[in-house]
Amino acid sequence: MYRKHLTKEQTLQKLKHYCGYQERCHHEVKEKLYSLGARRTDHDEIIATLIEEGYLNEERFAIAFAGGRFRMKGWGRVKIRYELKQKQVSDYSIKKALEQINEDEYMTTLKRLAAGKCATFKREEWLAGKKRTIGYLQQKGYELNLIYKVMESIN
Repeated sequence: MYRKHLTKEQTLQKLKHYCGYQERCHHEVKEKLYSLGARRTDHDEIIATLIEEGYLNEERFAIAFAGGRFRMKGWGRVKIRYELKQKQVSDYSIKKALEQINEDEYMTTLKRLAAGKCATFKREEWLAGKKRTIGYLQQKGYELNLIYKVMESIN
């Protein structure tokens, strides 16, 4: 199948709109460049232009991603770090993003999730329920030492 190549200016305009809609990481923009069929020789120049004009900022993306996943989905730091690694975000940006999560809110969310999950189990299945709650909180991406500390306070 023949694919029409866009000019560098057309590609840049499409990517400005793509990045203007929501924060994007470099990896997502590169994938979009490939899907648009842009010439490989133009990729670096287009990405550099997006960075210079403020459309693309990895640190800003990481902070927005971490904050959103924590507030909206209740994810813990472990899962957020893993997902940002999957998106090929730098360690520096990941560290900055995780520092933005308020420690008190983090612990409050962890306690709320643990209490909510424990409340779904009947008293006679408390031990099995406790084990399943710990597994659930690990899946959400919370650190095991914090999970144990919170589970002790629920008893």
